[in-house]
Amino acid sequence: MSDYPAYRTPWTTSHRHLGSDLRVRTYPAQGPSRGTILAIHGFRGDHHGLDLLVRHLPGYTIVVPDLPGFGDSTAFTTARHDAATYATVIEALRTDLGLPDTATLLGHSFGSIVAAQYAAAHPGAFAHLVLVNPICEPALEGRQAVFSRLAAGYYAAGRMLPGPLGLAVLRSRLVVDIMSTAMGTSGDPATQAYVVDQHRRYFSGFANRAILQEAFASSIRDTVRDVAPAIRTPTLLVVGELDDLGSVPGQYSLAALFAQANIEVLAGVGHLIHYERPGTTARLVDAFLAAEPAG
Repeated sequence: MSDYPAYRTPWTTSHRHLGSDLRVRTYPAQGPSRGTILAIHGFRGDHHGLDLLVRHLPGYTIVVPDLPGFGDSTAFTTARHDAATYATVIEALRTDLGLPDTATLLGHSFGSIVAAQYAAAHPGAFAHLVLVNPICEPALEGRQAVFSRLAAGYYAAGRMLPGPLGLAVLRSRLVVDIMSTAMGTSGDPATQAYVVDQHRRYFSGFANRAILQEAFASSIRDTVRDVAPAIRTPTLLVVGELDDLGSVPGQYSLAALFAQANIEVLAGVGHLIHYERPGTTARLVDAFLAAEPAG
């Protein structure tokens, strides 16, 4: 992926929240910072999943935690791993890091649910909200209902099987590759190879089987739609035309629920906007933040 902007070296900090040793990467802006973005990754991912978007936004200071139980962050010891509890991580980091109320909150996929739940409960804490591939309809009701039920059975089986066997099922390279192929829409072999490599490297970085099933259950039960009417923060929705986890009509219906929302539909892309169209997404984010000055 040599045609992408250069990698930005972050600094890493550790924070304690509900028993989790929470690891956070902060990518400093190149030159004077145009603002701060706190970015929340999706299900089974970690901070690596947002790397291309970070690279395409060099003018911003970007903070990316590994959600508890994923990547380098340990699991909660006193709470369930669901969108509502993950939203409390945002408040803990906002306080610990002293993030200003001029900052932007961004979430991708499952991270869009987490970010939206926080924004609904904490009006004014962030100046802008950006949701990439937002989850606009329950997975058990939409076009992916059958697949979602099969996936729920897969995660349940992985949790119930004897330890080594259960982990082998959940970390199966074959299953991870099937996920990558099913979600990918890019016809570019280099991009598809990058997606497969990223998922092979980081999709199995979960702390244990229980947290994986808990987080998945939340990802197919909860939606941004549940809380959108309570959100007053200016919001940008970046939507994939071919996203099986959120139809275009469903995304327009979601946008109408917000007090202030812009929607951008990217043609020819599905649920992997952050991998397949990071440059376009970054330009949309930059334009949105410039048009909606903080405060």
